[in-house]
Amino acid sequence: MDSRAANSGSGGARSSTSDLNTALHECMAALDLFLNNKFSDALASLQGKTKDSMYHALTYATILEMQAMMTFDPQDILNAGNTMKEAQATCQKFRKKSTVADSINSLVHRQSLEHFTEEEIHAEICYAECLLQRAALTFLQDENMVSFIKGGIKVRNSYQTYRELDSLIQSPHYVKGENHLHFEGGVKLGVGAFNLTLSMFPARILRLLEFVGFSGNKEHGLLQLQEGASSYSFRSVLCTMLLLCYHTFMTFVLGTGKGNVEEAERLLKPYLARYPKGAIFLFFAGRIETLKGNIDAAVNRYEECCEAQQYWKQFHHMCYWELMWCFTYKRQWKMAFFYADLLSKENTWSKATYIYMKAAYLSMFGPDDCSPFGDSEVELFRIVPSLKLKIAGKSLPTEKFAIRKARRYLSSNPIPLPVPPLEMMYIWNGYAVIGKCPNLTEGMLETLIEAEEALARSSATELLADDQCVIKLLKGLCLKHLGKISEAEDHFNYIYLNEKKIKYDHYLIPNALLELAILYLDQDRREEAIKLLERAKQNYKNYSMETRTHFRIQAALHQAKSAPENGMHSGASAVS
Repeated sequence: MDSRAANSGSGGARSSTSDLNTALHECMAALDLFLNNKFSDALASLQGKTKDSMYHALTYATILEMQAMMTFDPQDILNAGNTMKEAQATCQKFRKKSTVADSINSLVHRQSLEHFTEEEIHAEICYAECLLQRAALTFLQDENMVSFIKGGIKVRNSYQTYRELDSLIQSPHYVKGENHLHFEGGVKLGVGAFNLTLSMFPARILRLLEFVGFSGNKEHGLLQLQEGASSYSFRSVLCTMLLLCYHTFMTFVLGTGKGNVEEAERLLKPYLARYPKGAIFLFFAGRIETLKGNIDAAVNRYEECCEAQQYWKQFHHMCYWELMWCFTYKRQWKMAFFYADLLSKENTWSKATYIYMKAAYLSMFGPDDCSPFGDSEVELFRIVPSLKLKIAGKSLPTEKFAIRKARRYLSSNPIPLPVPPLEMMYIWNGYAVIGKCPNLTEGMLETLIEAEEALARSSATELLADDQCVIKLLKGLCLKHLGKISEAEDHFNYIYLNEKKIKYDHYLIPNALLELAILYLDQDRREEAIKLLERAKQNYKNYSMETRTHFRIQAALHQAKSAPENGMHSGASAVS
């Protein structure tokens, strides 16, 4: 970087450095308000300068994006996207102005970043961050990645900027400016986020992205984010949150459930100490307790999280969703129904999914149990297809799954689903959660055996093989976690051997192969596991939740082809 950036040799440079110092100080104060649940105060403190300061614009948009990421609310997502676009325009004002000659020169041998002022270098990192966060929002809207790939130019520009800025930091000519820690934290956030997320993508999507120069290295991404989280900078908390999301959600929903919960606890601890009532951190504390199998402690954390603030009601809905699953794990169907009902009345993410879950829980009630609100299980299932919602022109994969399953209730004499909440629990990888808790797993297995016996007693239908195989898959997972490996293997093989009999639930076959492969990986039977994963990846298409299954296959392949985890972790997070 030019010595102008570090030494403030002119009045203009002094002014821009001073402005940058002030902006960073004010934006970190706003983040502090946000993390203390003072959401409106945080936004109000920033709003007046969003047109004149890149950091105010970026921080304002980042807070809205964090809200959207945590609530999945369509309106929140739309607002965050528009605001991030405006923040990008503000950042553009501070970027180095290029002449036509500069532009031609940069095409031949990239424009040297060493001749940028400190303000200009920060403008580059902020601009790249806006592009990165806009890309993240498109993924939130469309798990199938179509929008993400269509927006390839934006993603590529952001990726390329981070690579160049990373090269600058490594350069012997790099002169650290007064705010270099904040700049370097931004580079670690971007390089880490890109490497980590790209490493998770299914091979078919990765091929499309690598075609335009993309690649991802999981270990390098984690290391960059860990370094960013452990240094004191404006981006420390963002690096920490991304790591928390990765270890507690992404590795479960889009992976094999091998998240590093101990690392998540280490990252969270100093933030919980500083923000004991911070809703975001209480939520992650609840999720960590869930993943440790401490379901009652998790319920207490989620309830505490709801009590901590009343301003951001949509955030309560995230807790309701987690509480619904906590009571599912405990097989307390009435409590699970209660939270599904609350979500169906208060949240707009997916009415179809919420109503489906209400009906699913009703189907688990005993003969002497009364429906809490006089709801009819069959009538609820029947209205699910009419509630289909499109976000950015796309239907949610979970919603599509719920609608397909509910369609069997449209006939005048419907064939009931055997264990609908336990099947949806698999879609969200809940068996990897209860696997840590033998008593919960044994209870779930008991329920599945009862369902299997009930199915055997009922008259045979055209859907008998589908229903038998659903139960076999879920039983296989319980047996695996209880250490009954041979029985689990038999259950997964049963599905593969009965492939031709399955009428609608074709997703069961690649998922049975995936689960059998993960079982083999746990036994260090790597070659067999890789063959099964390749078969699951190559031989099946156009089935329910296909993209999510491909994410999980990719995670299992990464596990199969890499050395055992080396336990790499960072120290505590950086909070002042």
